[in-house]
Amino acid sequence: MPKLKTHKGASKRFKKTGTGKVKRHKAFLRHILTSKAKKRKKKLGNSVLVSAADLHKVKRMIPY
Repeated sequence: MPKLKTHKGASKRFKKTGTGKVKRHKAFLRHILTSKAKKRKKKLGNSVLVSAADLHKVKRMIPY
């Protein structure tokens, strides 16, 4: 059985937790921040878990 290759774009965007879940960062925090509320920007800064619908695809891209 050959080794699986890691999707390099996915490896930069997602991190695996110790229990096997996958973390991601939220979008919309790069520019045009003056028109966004402080509360919204604070919440966008936190990382969240990948949804169950996308989890299988993401785990296949980052096997290790």
